[in-house]
Amino acid sequence: MSKDKSNNRIEDFIEEEAEPEGLSRIEIPKQFEFYRVPKRFGSIPVDELPTGCDKDEQYYKIYPRVPLPFQQADRISFGHPKLEPNRLFWGDNLHVMRMLPSESIDLIYIDPPFFSGRNYNLIFGDQNEVRSFTDIWEGGMPGYLIWLNARLLEMKRLLKPTGSIWVHLDWHAGHYVKIEMDKIFGYDRFLNEIIWHYKTGGATKERFARKHDVILVYTKSDNWKFNPQKEKSYMMHKYGFKKSDFKEDESGQYSIVYARDVWEIPSVGSATSERIGYPTQKPEILLERIILAGSDLGDVIADFFVGGGTAAVVAQRLTRRWVACDQSRIAIAVTLDRLMTKMNSTKSEVHTKLQETPDISVEYWGTYEIPALIELNQEEFTRFIVSAYNGRISTGGKYIHGYKQGVPLYVGPASQERPVTKDDVIEFTREITTRRGLKRGIMLSWAFAPSAKQVADRLQADGSASLELIKLSLVRIESDEFREHITSKHKEYEKLLTFILPPEVRFRHKRIAPLTYELDISESISVNPGGKIANVQWDFDFKGRFVSTAGYSFVRDDKNAPVLEVKYQFERPSRRSIACRIQDNLGGEKTHIEEIVIQ
Repeated sequence: MSKDKSNNRIEDFIEEEAEPEGLSRIEIPKQFEFYRVPKRFGSIPVDELPTGCDKDEQYYKIYPRVPLPFQQADRISFGHPKLEPNRLFWGDNLHVMRMLPSESIDLIYIDPPFFSGRNYNLIFGDQNEVRSFTDIWEGGMPGYLIWLNARLLEMKRLLKPTGSIWVHLDWHAGHYVKIEMDKIFGYDRFLNEIIWHYKTGGATKERFARKHDVILVYTKSDNWKFNPQKEKSYMMHKYGFKKSDFKEDESGQYSIVYARDVWEIPSVGSATSERIGYPTQKPEILLERIILAGSDLGDVIADFFVGGGTAAVVAQRLTRRWVACDQSRIAIAVTLDRLMTKMNSTKSEVHTKLQETPDISVEYWGTYEIPALIELNQEEFTRFIVSAYNGRISTGGKYIHGYKQGVPLYVGPASQERPVTKDDVIEFTREITTRRGLKRGIMLSWAFAPSAKQVADRLQADGSASLELIKLSLVRIESDEFREHITSKHKEYEKLLTFILPPEVRFRHKRIAPLTYELDISESISVNPGGKIANVQWDFDFKGRFVSTAGYSFVRDDKNAPVLEVKYQFERPSRRSIACRIQDNLGGEKTHIEEIVIQ
């Protein structure tokens, strides 16, 4: 098992002004057939379309399409690079889903925000979370439904004809979402309302304790996959069972029957080994039943609100392929770490069942790591920048690297240490004027030398002896002008195209008792404007691949703030490599490795 970062590549490039893929294929069923009632009861008024949906543009009118590439930040290799990798996305799930092919997923499970309160929905404290949930709450319940409907409609497009979707909710919005899903998938595509009953906590004298969630299950067509699951039943044999059918455990006599739509499954309590500290974490046995019921070996499972990673972990264990996404960078780190911990365990199911384990591809959409970009070769970097600028790539000339609305594009060096020079400006200008006969060009770069700006200004003012008068724009990659094609589409898209740097790690340690050490990164800082350290993960036995030590992946204090000083007792004297992986609230991440002699 190894980590391979040599495969940095751009997976998707979108032609400028291309028609949104799959838009015409997302069918919304007519509603009147599903709400037909006897005349004496009158009619039930039903909207023809889901809340916020436009008849022609659907949700592209409210949430315009954003053509941005994926950046492969990491690829965890398991020795079979030719297999399609499992994919873990960091980014806004609506836009990520719009980049994925239609009818490519067998089962979708989502555990979206429950509309239960701003502070409750904010788990990690990332700025992406803050922005998204602020938008939801400002619009009240209608705003929440519009936000969710746009995503549900994309999920319908992604599902295969035999696929199903499982939407996990509670009493806050479940009944409202049921009405919207009837409109999106069709009233007759409703399969089940699963009641997940749990017993822990919640006692009150004011009302009956609310001790269940609901999972709404819809199918894509009338030909769906379903594998019946079985469970224990404690009904006595007088209800039709023979006495010989019964077994006995600590709860009494039981028989094995097909599972019903009320599931008594314990929640993730503080004493369970799978608990990671994520407050809305769902138990693995719950996802196991869903995935076994709705998919077969090798099918593709998706969770676009992956949170603490339960769906991806269970899909991996059950030998399914998976796609997972979250807008929180910390959620991606926690999910990946949880996957690596499971994969690192001895004789795990995935290794015994599946000899060829797919890689895990970690990909970013909309927020990009500068260090990873400058490591690309020049061709890969050029393709990425042209795509991010909403242009189309061109291979026809030495200095013309692409076009945007017919205007030639030039991309400067991948290295931030090499600005565009005056010679670059002259050669680009000569190619677009003498060879193409054009009067305009755009140069994109991290930086421009003063002499380059002087030449560009002169060309626009009066030309020169050998070059014609042209309009030449010099656009810095990190500037507002570079992202204008995004920000001009929607007032809330301002942060959808950003470039980030990793935090600066300041690590200290001291021995406080035999084999016991205090480790402190509290003086580490984010170098991104407005950033602050949001999470730290610890691996106290680093051996070339980061796998956090149990209990040290998502450590929070009573105020849900990250714990930046920890204590750890080692088993024996040794020389250890200690690794800490730090994320800031804007998405920057860095892994710091320190060698310590344990005494």
